[in-house]
Amino acid sequence: MGMSPTSRRMRTRALTGLGALALATAGFAAAPAAQADQPGSEFAGQSHPYRHGAVPTRESAEHANANSAAAQRTTNLKYGGGVDGIGVTTGAPKVYLIFWGSQWGTQGTDANGYTTLSGDPSGEAVRAQQLFKGLGTNNETWSGVMTQYCEGITKGATSCPSTAAHVGYPTGGALAGVWVDTSASAPSNATGNQIANEAIKGAGHFGNTTAASNRNAQYVVLSPTGTHPDGFNTSTGNFCAWHDWNGDTTLSGGAASSPYGDLAFTNDPYVTDMGTSCGQNYVNSGSAGLLDGVTMVYGHEYSETITDQNPAGGWTDSSGAENADKCAWKGVGGTGGSQNVAFATGSFAMQGTWSNAVSACQISHAIVP
Repeated sequence: MGMSPTSRRMRTRALTGLGALALATAGFAAAPAAQADQPGSEFAGQSHPYRHGAVPTRESAEHANANSAAAQRTTNLKYGGGVDGIGVTTGAPKVYLIFWGSQWGTQGTDANGYTTLSGDPSGEAVRAQQLFKGLGTNNETWSGVMTQYCEGITKGATSCPSTAAHVGYPTGGALAGVWVDTSASAPSNATGNQIANEAIKGAGHFGNTTAASNRNAQYVVLSPTGTHPDGFNTSTGNFCAWHDWNGDTTLSGGAASSPYGDLAFTNDPYVTDMGTSCGQNYVNSGSAGLLDGVTMVYGHEYSETITDQNPAGGWTDSSGAENADKCAWKGVGGTGGSQNVAFATGSFAMQGTWSNAVSACQISHAIVP
């Protein structure tokens, strides 16, 4: 299991009085290497360019904010010109959840039809299903912020004409499938290549065996508690999640060959293993806030995937930050801070995302047709 919140706070306090060498060993001085989207982002100097849209731990974000992040929240996003002709998710987004590894335990079904797992002590599996099933319901406008972005326009553009292909709205819910892959144990510390290959395996399981069937899909690979996918919850991985596409040649372990066309995937570790460092109780107190970080982090990566599906061919700012990076750990409440958002499936702690329309973070925006 990951370090408890109390232990992590004690560790952080202990690090405060140490020199640079000790900080580097613990991963805090090297935080830039664990967080960035790509070279030139607020976590400059990082060595993991495939960690697109990485949600930094709160400690790492505070470290960056003390140095160079202020400008990140003043500059608008620019269109990257597409990668393999793909910039954004233009159809209704489809999210496929892959619970990776026999460590997830025995599968069941609750009264609402959600998949339950005996190896899920925090209940992250059900919460993830509720979140993605709820997106695009009740005419929610959290997703509306993303619909202002598009593809098929001039590289470097900062706005979209009405005639362009805009990011799709997940009408009626984004959840398209759930698969518990217990065929083997998930690796203790999976490489980016292994995570991408699990996503490809999932595409085959779901029958998405053509490029067309994967054009608006994203595969969320969820690792079980106690594992460290790509170094999560270790001294070299002060992040909470990240996303990418299978063909990224900078992936640890190399690009993953897909017979099904380009695939967008997310590395979603067991977020609660990192406690408050990844958002527990960020919005809500007590037991109501146990899974705050789960929905904020998962929502962060979802919003970045649909606006930058094959990174970095979609929308990033001049420093390389994606739409949710610019608003991570911004505080609670207001027009762009984290807060509870109501979907048909419940109320969820969500963070705001960047809106070029107002040059600021927004938690809500009118849906662009």
